[in-house]
Amino acid sequence: MNSAADSTQAAAAAAGLPWLVADVGGTNARFGWIADAAGGVDHVRKLPVAAHAGLGEAAQAYLAELAPLIGGAAPHKAAIAVATAIRGDHVHLTNSDWSFSRAALAQRLKLDSLLVLNDFEALALSLPRLKASQLRAHGALPQPAGMLAAVGPGTGLGVGGVLQTAHGWVAVAGEGGHATLAAADDFEAQLLAAVRAEHKHVSAERLLSGIGLPTLHAGVASVLGQRTETLDARAIVERFNAGGDALCRRTIDVFCAMLGGFAGNVALTLGARGGLYIAGGIVPRLGDAFFASAFRQRFEDKGRFSDYLRAIPTALVTDTLAALAGAAHAIEQHAR
Repeated sequence: MNSAADSTQAAAAAAGLPWLVADVGGTNARFGWIADAAGGVDHVRKLPVAAHAGLGEAAQAYLAELAPLIGGAAPHKAAIAVATAIRGDHVHLTNSDWSFSRAALAQRLKLDSLLVLNDFEALALSLPRLKASQLRAHGALPQPAGMLAAVGPGTGLGVGGVLQTAHGWVAVAGEGGHATLAAADDFEAQLLAAVRAEHKHVSAERLLSGIGLPTLHAGVASVLGQRTETLDARAIVERFNAGGDALCRRTIDVFCAMLGGFAGNVALTLGARGGLYIAGGIVPRLGDAFFASAFRQRFEDKGRFSDYLRAIPTALVTDTLAALAGAAHAIEQHAR
């Protein structure tokens, strides 16, 4: 008898392993597999949301692809991070057509337990464990302590926080991306007025996200009195990086500045003195231009509280799989 192997199997059984984890946004759903709680997330796959009828179908497609690699093992527990507010059994994603019943999904996947949490709740849980190799900072890296906050422009705009307590790190879920966006100067006031002609409520997500960039681009053109073609977020970022499109350059400049102002608001609201982290899929595509932008200046530019914000480090999360690790941490917390 192999006592070491038996001990490993006993520990896995006690933890309810293996686990399925997922991070589901408006565009992509990322899935991962955890056979050893100390070993991290394996077999990560990214599935397009539009290619599957729903979360159950996507999860089953992932598990079917994985079956030959894991000997047909089935997950006992799962944690699914989704880009929407969680309340009750029925879950509907904010920026996609996917919806599901938590109870029905658990039954469909034959799970012993299923956690469904907000995507930025999961991301926030990952923040204290992030290593320097997973971050790029404006100056000094955050040293996780107290309250940490995250803001993430992806398909939508996520906001979350995590608080250090005597019992460990506790995530704070919210929908801050839907808070009203404020102007910091006359140009931005004109921009918001132009957008408000089309959208009664101009939230931060309305402009500072993948679904918002085309609206921001059109609004900037309107204020400047320019005609422009309709572009999606990918084309705007690509033209910005190519450097030949002045309107796309101005759009991204405004995006970074307003994101900085919004992130400063989040840091003030949560008291996130431990650090403000920028996540999501858009900012990493901007490369060095983001760090040369007005983001940090606008983050700090809060009048009497500029010194307060100047002391808060900001860092870009470069690891796109961080929320999967946060989802795994949620399973660990739930077990405890």
